[in-house]
Amino acid sequence: MDPTHRTYGRRVGTHLGRPIWESFRTAEGEYVFDRVAECDAEGHWPLEQLRAGEILVEPGLIYRRRPSRRG
Repeated sequence: MDPTHRTYGRRVGTHLGRPIWESFRTAEGEYVFDRVAECDAEGHWPLEQLRAGEILVEPGLIYRRRPSRRG
């Protein structure tokens, strides 16, 4: 799989005019929407709000990595 390619799940809403996807898959794994990031006074999303296994996706959406489903 191309590392820049993403396969998206179903659309569950919008934020700042952009879609919120229930999940997406990349070469690195699958990520599930968790929450909208909090924005600071300058309009930035501080990375300190991320927990282990989470990533920030524009426009301010936090996704958590789904554990692999190996048997």
